[in-house]
Amino acid sequence: MPSSPTPKNRSAVLGIELDGDGAHPAAWRFAAHEPGALLTGTRIRETVQAADIAGFHLATFHDSRTTDTGAAGIAGRIDAVQRAAFASPVTRSIGLVPEVGVIYTEPFHVATQLASLDYSSRGRAGWLVSAENTLQEARSVGRDVLPAGEVGAEAADVVESARRLWDSWEDDAVIRDAATGRYLDAGKLHYADFEAGRFSVKGPSIIPRPFQGQLPVFAPAALLPSVEADVALVSAATPEELAPEAEAARNAGAPRTLLELDVVLDARGWRAADRLAELDAHGHWDGGARYVGNAAGLAELLAELFQQGDGVRISPAVLDTDLPELAALVLPELRRTGLLSGPVPGGTLRESFGLSRPANRYAAAAAL
Repeated sequence: MPSSPTPKNRSAVLGIELDGDGAHPAAWRFAAHEPGALLTGTRIRETVQAADIAGFHLATFHDSRTTDTGAAGIAGRIDAVQRAAFASPVTRSIGLVPEVGVIYTEPFHVATQLASLDYSSRGRAGWLVSAENTLQEARSVGRDVLPAGEVGAEAADVVESARRLWDSWEDDAVIRDAATGRYLDAGKLHYADFEAGRFSVKGPSIIPRPFQGQLPVFAPAALLPSVEADVALVSAATPEELAPEAEAARNAGAPRTLLELDVVLDARGWRAADRLAELDAHGHWDGGARYVGNAAGLAELLAELFQQGDGVRISPAVLDTDLPELAALVLPELRRTGLLSGPVPGGTLRESFGLSRPANRYAAAAAL
């Protein structure tokens, strides 16, 4: 059954995108570091710890198989799963949600890497499904572009194969019986036996069932209802158009919705509109729903958006400028008014969204 917007007995979820220097293509011009720092652990640690301390529920990490060096001259990027894995031991409670493609990646590897991340983070991992299907992506692995009409089905198949692999170990499969020399109960491992149009997965996984049972799967609303997603990312051209799009995502079967919002804030005596004009002078920003203004106005807008969905993912124009303003002014105001509670240390990402731990499909079938 489709969910309703965030109920009064559960905090809204607030997420932030932490890729690069910010969402605006010219963000690197206003970064407080040398360009090469993007390829270091220091930069990852600084941004994700700042978001963790501020009280964001989750951080997402954009990824792509191709890179555009641009004027910044960065000819590479660190894989999103690697960034999330690096952030895992240096953070306390923030969810870590790397973007992982489904069109040109090996499904078995995706499932096992994400399961490992869930263990290293003690249940704070998620998966942001990407279905990029560009010529550059295809050529990077020596393949042809997938016909547009097959993208949704391919994404759905990869997600389903991952879910089966996550369930291929029952929760109590690992027994560590020293007396008999057995590490696991082989009877509680199962073949996934998944056959798709372009691949097949036998299984079982090489990793025990994830800490959360199943990682919460985030997917753009455009992939619904093909993809079985736990959280739909809802985008629109303006903030006013997010509400009907969120309703459409719920009707398409999304248990939870996360609304997308680009943000440019007043900062350091510089008006947000002037900041945006300066950024736009260096490159066009193809964003979506956007807020440009002061922290108080953003807090008011977020309060409205929390009534329309289960939370919001913010994409700051420039991380080094907007993240400090969010941490100092916006999140404290939301907490003061009772609209937002921080993630619970030791809690899981599923719990942040009010999602229960799912039963293992194979164990449930055996019990019938």
